[in-house]
Amino acid sequence: MPLLKLEDTYLHKGKRRALVAELKSKGIQSQEVLNAINTLPRHFFFDSALISHAYEDKAFPIGEGQTISQPYTVAFQTELLNIHHGDKVLEIGTGSGYQGSILHLLGAEVYTIEYQRKLFEGTSKFLKRLGIEMNLFYGDGTGGLPAYAPFDKILVTAGAPIIPEALISQLKPGGILVIPVGDRKKQAMIKITKKNDGTLSREEYDNFAFVPLLGKDGWR
Repeated sequence: MPLLKLEDTYLHKGKRRALVAELKSKGIQSQEVLNAINTLPRHFFFDSALISHAYEDKAFPIGEGQTISQPYTVAFQTELLNIHHGDKVLEIGTGSGYQGSILHLLGAEVYTIEYQRKLFEGTSKFLKRLGIEMNLFYGDGTGGLPAYAPFDKILVTAGAPIIPEALISQLKPGGILVIPVGDRKKQAMIKITKKNDGTLSREEYDNFAFVPLLGKDGWR
């Protein structure tokens, strides 16, 4: 669970600046994404036992078999999405709420789904406490949110065996879907762009390691 006492000290801010410099050295170019990571206290999203590791460029457990993603992964996925202020974004896998909060800071209207009920309940309460406004849902994210579609951007934060067709159908013309696809151990980052005529273009990037995407069109 996140810390009960939320303090953002000069030490924390200094560590965030160092993390941003590290991400920049690893190839993250978007200044908007780097600014968001520099602004959001990642240590708020950590259990007190792990807080000293909050600004390492690593993933860490958050309970229920889930993790808070490596900062580089968060930055890389977010950069691929090319968020514009006012974009309506669907996130599959709320987790700790950190990735969704980065999208929120970039000006997106965030709709986010969490498969694990305990995480959904805890993160919902925590984000309210932080004053971060998102539309949070509990359920199977592989089916998207048809009642709220279409979306400008869709982000999947867990490793999928396939690209769920429901997510493609809920993407606006001109929209972007970013999803890691592969087996349970390693996935390639896929960027799908839906053209105005409905056809799709696909770009494939480096391999990453995510927790499995659970649900009907995920790992069961």
